[in-house]
Amino acid sequence: MIDVSFFLALAMFAFVTSVTPGPNNIMLLASGAQFGFRRTLPHMLGIVLGVATLLLSTLLGLGALFTLYPPLYSVLKWVGCAYLLWLAWKIASAPVGNLDTKKASSSPMSWWQALLFQYVNPKAWMMAIGCVSTFSIAGDLYAQSGLWMIVLFAVVGFPAIAMWAWAGVSIRCWLTDQKRQRLFNLCMGMATASTLLLIIAQ
Repeated sequence: MIDVSFFLALAMFAFVTSVTPGPNNIMLLASGAQFGFRRTLPHMLGIVLGVATLLLSTLLGLGALFTLYPPLYSVLKWVGCAYLLWLAWKIASAPVGNLDTKKASSSPMSWWQALLFQYVNPKAWMMAIGCVSTFSIAGDLYAQSGLWMIVLFAVVGFPAIAMWAWAGVSIRCWLTDQKRQRLFNLCMGMATASTLLLIIAQ
């Protein structure tokens, strides 16, 4: 039987790692401001599904490859950095105008794009590896403890990241003219790019 303290500690870990600033949350803030909460929902769903598949992959042993072959993590880190820079540029150069009639060329991130992004997001990998190495229970309870990791990260993580999208929505009332929109896009692009410092330092 898994102890209650396991669930409390795991829920706290899931909340803290999900709510703290990082590439996912900065992009959700920008998406909430530009597209609103409803149109950002697929982005949030993709993050939750992506983290779930990362946890499952780590539980099945894929995360151990980074321990066996350290250069593999370096490759992942630099690929993730390059993709993050591209996303930062896309955010900074996003078209401005009426927020209620955004052009199709400036659509929010889809659920599958957000899911795939987790696989080049070193922070997400370190979160998954740290969670499995800390909270997995060896023996007969390994599968059960792994299942609870996936469930709690989804249940606790979704509201945590949704807070960033809601924060973005609350900023929409300030983005009433194109000059403010350009400034906001530039700030969000720079904030997204700045998360590279956290990734490189890992």
